[in-house]
Order: sequence, then structure tokens, then C-alpha cells
Amino acid sequence: MTQMPHETSTAPAAVKGALPMLHVKVKILRFDPEKDRKAHWETYAIEAQAGDRVLDVINEVKWYHDPSLTFRRSCMHGICGSDAMLINGRNRLACKTLVRDVAKDGGTITIEPIRGLKVEKDLLVDMEPFFDSYKAIMPYFINESPAPAAERIQSEAEAERMAHSSNCILCACCTTSCPIFWVNGSYLGPASIVQAHRFIFDSRDEATQQRLNIMNQNTGVWRCRTAYNCTEACPRDIPITQLIEEVKRAVMYQQA
Repeated sequence: MTQMPHETSTAPAAVKGALPMLHVKVKILRFDPEKDRKAHWETYAIEAQAGDRVLDVINEVKWYHDPSLTFRRSCMHGICGSDAMLINGRNRLACKTLVRDVAKDGGTITIEPIRGLKVEKDLLVDMEPFFDSYKAIMPYFINESPAPAAERIQSEAEAERMAHSSNCILCACCTTSCPIFWVNGSYLGPASIVQAHRFIFDSRDEATQQRLNIMNQNTGVWRCRTAYNCTEACPRDIPITQLIEEVKRAVMYQQA
């Protein structure tokens, strides 16, 4: 049997650096409590590919320009919610925002810490008040009935009822985009209300009444003024304003 000669690939080799490079200025609001009396802007010239994320650009600044730059990030894939920040005036996750969507060649990307929470350093804010609000709505499953032999069953319709609110990753983009939260730190905020929604409409949970009572307090759902900032800021496309309205209706039905 005649052996065929080895075939050689005629496919063109990948061209290194084929994606266009963008020259952008990264303008970051900096604050070091050990040196600064107030925050100030610092600008860095960065070369990035259009498909790079803003987080890649911030890493570039920290690794090669100023290692003192402080910010949070963890999974880098839009799951943990750690790197919420104000990018070009809008709350976003730096790991989900592409450079090409916020700047053209020669353009500027502005980056600031999210608003309404104390700035500890640079882009790092104190998240404790945010998580205190989250804890206040009892964000855990409560069911005192005897456990069934198998699992607690839900219908597809029952699971769908809380599908949107289950997608929240607690990034705080919605809460820190809310004007009411900026001026009233006691307001639980959109993220906590969304988390309450997830349990209020869970057919397996038995603490609906308690959570609705929390929502009916002066720090709860009635503080919302339906500005839609929260819905526009959510990186998970959760219809937050709609969910808040559903909780409001549930509170009213409770009182009827």
C-alpha cells in the first residue's frame, strides 16, 4: 500500500496583533487618606486592544504605572460583583465593560468609585453599610415545617416567579446609582429589596410576613421614587424597578 506524503497546511498563519490598538487616556479619581485632603484626578496614557476590558486597562495602570492604585476585583468574569465602579459616569462592572464601548482611539475613560459609600482609598469603598442592609432582610431560607423525605418541590411557574431576583450578584451597582440612597443612608436600597423579593416569592419559604413587615418600615420599599437608575445600572439586566413594584403590591395586599 503506497504511503501518501504528509500534507502541509495551506491555512494562513494568525497574524500577531491583528486587532486594532487604541491609544486612550485613563482618568482615575484618586484618594489616599494618608496623603490627601480630598480626591484628585490622575491621568495615564494606555495602549489597549478594542476588545480589552476596562479591568484590563486598570490592571495595566497598577502593574506598570502606579502600583499604589487600589481597587477590588476577584473572578474577573462578571460573577462576583467585586469591581463595580463609575465608568464614564455610569455604574458598571469593569470586567464586563469593553474598552471599545466606552472610548475611541485618542479618547478618555473616566473611572471613579461608586457613590453613596465612604471611599477608603482610590476606587475602594466601605461596603459594610451595603451588606448591613442586605442582612436586614434575612437573606436566608426559613422553613420550620418538618423536612420532607426528598426535596421541597417547586413548580416551574413558582421557580420562574423568583428567577430574576435570584440573579442578583450583590455588586451594589443598583443601590449606589439610587439618588435616595445617596441622601438617606438608612434606606435599604434596591439590591436589598431585590434580595427580599427572592425570598418573599419563594413558595418554599415561610417568612414572607416578616420580610413584608421589614419592607413596610420607613427604611423600606416606600422610599423608592421609581427613578429607574437601578434598572439601568444593573449589569445582569434584572428588571429591578419592576421587582420593587411587585414587593410594594405584596405589602399593600398584606395590609388589605
